Amino acid sequence: MFSSRMNPSSLLFGPLEELQELAFIERPIRRSLKTAEEIDQLTVDEDLNDIERAVYLLSVGQEVQRASVISNLPSLVRQNPAETFRRVVPKVREVLNGAGAEIQLAAAGSFLTILQDDIILIHTHTYSILKTVLLHLNHRDTVVSNAWLETLLSAINALPKETIKQEVLNPLLYQSQLSHSLQARLASCRILGKVACKFDSQIVKKELLPLVRSLCQDVEFEVRSCMCRQLESIARATGVDDTRTELLPELVELTDDEESSVRLAAFDTIINLMEMMDGDDRLHVVVPLVMSVCEVSSQADEAVLASLSFQFGKLCSGLAGSLSDEQKGRLLQKFKVLCVAGLQTEGNQTDGTESTLIRCNCCYNLPAMVVFSESTHFLSELYPSFSSLCCDPEVSVRRSAAASFHQVVKLLGSNVHLVHKEFLALLQDDALEVLDALMNHLEDTLEAVLSRGENLTLDNKFPELLSALLLAEQKVGCSLRWRLHEKLLQRYSCLARLLPGELLHQSFSPRIFIILTTNKVLPVQKEAARTFCTFLRYNRKQEQRQEMMERLIQDLAQGRSYWNRLRFLDVCETATEVFSRKYFNKHFLIPALELVHDPVANVRYKLCQLLPKLRSSLRLPADKQLLQQLDFCVQKLLCREKDKDVVATIRKFHKRQERDLLDQKKEKEETLLLEMEQLERQQSEGKLNSEKHTERKRRDSKTSLSATKSMSVSSSGATLSSSGKEMRKAKLSRSRSLSSQPTTSKSTNSDRPLKVKELSSTSGPGKSSMISSKDDSLRTAHFTMATQSTPSMPVLIRSNTTSLLDRASTLDHRSSTMEHKTSTLDQRDHRTITLDHRTSNMDHRNNMMEQRTGTMDHRTSTLDHRTSTLDQRDHRTSTLDHRDHRTSTLDQRDLRTNTLDHRDHRTNTLDQRDHRTSTLDQRSKTMDRGCAVKDNQSRKLSINRKSNSFSVQSGRD
Repeated sequence: MFSSRMNPSSLLFGPLEELQELAFIERPIRRSLKTAEEIDQLTVDEDLNDIERAVYLLSVGQEVQRASVISNLPSLVRQNPAETFRRVVPKVREVLNGAGAEIQLAAAGSFLTILQDDIILIHTHTYSILKTVLLHLNHRDTVVSNAWLETLLSAINALPKETIKQEVLNPLLYQSQLSHSLQARLASCRILGKVACKFDSQIVKKELLPLVRSLCQDVEFEVRSCMCRQLESIARATGVDDTRTELLPELVELTDDEESSVRLAAFDTIINLMEMMDGDDRLHVVVPLVMSVCEVSSQADEAVLASLSFQFGKLCSGLAGSLSDEQKGRLLQKFKVLCVAGLQTEGNQTDGTESTLIRCNCCYNLPAMVVFSESTHFLSELYPSFSSLCCDPEVSVRRSAAASFHQVVKLLGSNVHLVHKEFLALLQDDALEVLDALMNHLEDTLEAVLSRGENLTLDNKFPELLSALLLAEQKVGCSLRWRLHEKLLQRYSCLARLLPGELLHQSFSPRIFIILTTNKVLPVQKEAARTFCTFLRYNRKQEQRQEMMERLIQDLAQGRSYWNRLRFLDVCETATEVFSRKYFNKHFLIPALELVHDPVANVRYKLCQLLPKLRSSLRLPADKQLLQQLDFCVQKLLCREKDKDVVATIRKFHKRQERDLLDQKKEKEETLLLEMEQLERQQSEGKLNSEKHTERKRRDSKTSLSATKSMSVSSSGATLSSSGKEMRKAKLSRSRSLSSQPTTSKSTNSDRPLKVKELSSTSGPGKSSMISSKDDSLRTAHFTMATQSTPSMPVLIRSNTTSLLDRASTLDHRSSTMEHKTSTLDQRDHRTITLDHRTSNMDHRNNMMEQRTGTMDHRTSTLDHRTSTLDQRDHRTSTLDHRDHRTSTLDQRDLRTNTLDHRDHRTNTLDQRDHRTSTLDQRSKTMDRGCAVKDNQSRKLSINRKSNSFSVQSGRD
């Protein structure tokens, strides 16, 4: 024995039998390898596109390749539907002729996917698919035929009525005959139920109902059952009236069929159509049917009882108004029997599955039966059955009872204490499936149980409930079903709203903290952290909250295990969602930032991942110090960190922080630009308003000037008329004085300074008197000069006098002309005064514009200062802003230059006006000089006249 073991061949290769076994195993592997010829046949040119490759493989490829192409047909339709239906689908039809079941199933599945996903939008493509489906609908293989039937039923939804009527209904009438196969007639039943909803009630009644009646009376029970299942959709297509007269008698007849499957189908269809029936039909059709089914003995068909148990709640709710008290009692009694179905007979293993299904259906219908029997009669009518279902030996039944427990509790209201025992039993159930079903709606259940009016803390049942909740958590925690544990902890968070804080702090908070520190499953730890934070938030006592926070910091944040420190960061992440920012920054932020000194890189890495949330919890300027501490931690990590993962994470955060700062800077710049735009808009509006105001003043001044001109013209006319009258009177007086009263030269000389004074000081109406005095003096001077020139011709006194009088009239005409010119000069003087007034107004406006320009310069300087501040922050932006500032400054300078040019133009205009005024002044001076010369001449003339008068008088004497 030892020699055989020491054989070198046996040491290297093992026993001979094992080598033979290995060789036998290797043979099929070698046989399964492809030869070079087969590989060449499977090789396809890589330059072909998808459509060309599919056509090539369908033409010359092997069956595996063809099946692959047909399975990939939906993706080809998505990429290029037109080319696929033009080139690939015809090849698929050729391949399907005589193809095996595998290719047939692949084609049926591909066409079904195309129709269900609404990939095609053209009816012609659907029609082409319909042709292919109808061609292979009657395949000899039942599985393939059913696959093509499903494709046809899906295609009916996308086809128009005309196509369905021509391509589907006409063959359907032929296939529904008894001469065709059972499979064809079954397909006809399903097609009838599908196409009925596509047509109106008249077509359904005329063309489909006769075919439906014939199929309901088919010799095969499978056909009758299938057609009975389709009567619901046909009834909804025909309407209420036709259903009562045409279909309901057929259904009632089918309920008495010899086959149980037909009876079951008829029973289910009648219950589903109960909403379409009136009170009489329910009373005379449905109620007797239900009562007859309920009176069936226990040896009856279990399938009918299972269907009855599933529809029992719907039946009772729909027939509540049509049942008598006796019938209600009989239904309740039948429900009690169904709740214990299969429990009274022992050793009957064949019906155990159906009995369990019946009891599960009873659990499903419990809420409807509570409403049917009223909650006040729950204790006497339904409580024994409810308790039996909650303590059922089958786990599936107890799970169904736990799933509907929250609805029963809500319906009981104040009588919820009646099911307290069952609730504890479900919480303490050994099967975790029952706990899983109970946890789905545990919050609603606990809210209904714990929100009673009585004092729960003094209730003897209350400690039992708390202990049951804790035991359920421990049971789930000891198992390997961590998802159920996570769900349970999530549901326990509602206890913070339902239980007193003292009780939570004593019973649940320590247990949750133990889970947080000891459990190794990360989702369970995070859910425990959330539940603990929820308990902490809703605790009303400051001492207990402080104690819980100290425990968190001491055991987790400052714990010896780095695992606990990581859990503290998880708690911080949850606390940002549970607590307010103020509370979080006060109690959690500083301990979290202190972990920057942690010796374990994983803790620092976790802290770096948490930094964005910590940063988002800060609000300036209240949290400025905390922000400085956070920035200090970031800078410290950037300077001292050596772990590459931590460095990469902190750099990401730093870059994000820089982006935030840059974004804030951009926001400030945008705000400043908006302010500048508003300021420029206000300036432009101010300029427009000032221009409008100036234009308004100009219009007002023009109006006042025209009024003044009219007034001056009227006053000057009155003055001229009065002066004309005075001149006539003066002429008469002078003519009289020539004949009677001689004047002396002294009086004339004494009048001279007065005339000059009046000329220089009077204006307007006073000038008329001055003109009259000038006229007198001129005439006197004229006569005087005439007298001096002819002293030696006393004979010709009369002729000389007439000539002098003619000259005097000429002088009078000249003096009137001078008076008219003087009045014109007066008007020019008035215009000059008006122009002076306008000039002063323009100067005042120019001063106002200069003040506004100074204000704008001051604002511009302020904006320049702000822009320079921004320039210091960002060099590139400052360069652009500086250029913009220079451009705006040049624009402002151009504006100022235009304003100055406008002012210069106005100044030139005023200078021209001043020049005109000076010219008028010179003209007035020249006129004054001429008047003075004429005064001298008139004086001389008056002297001559006086001398002549004296000489004449002396001659007479």
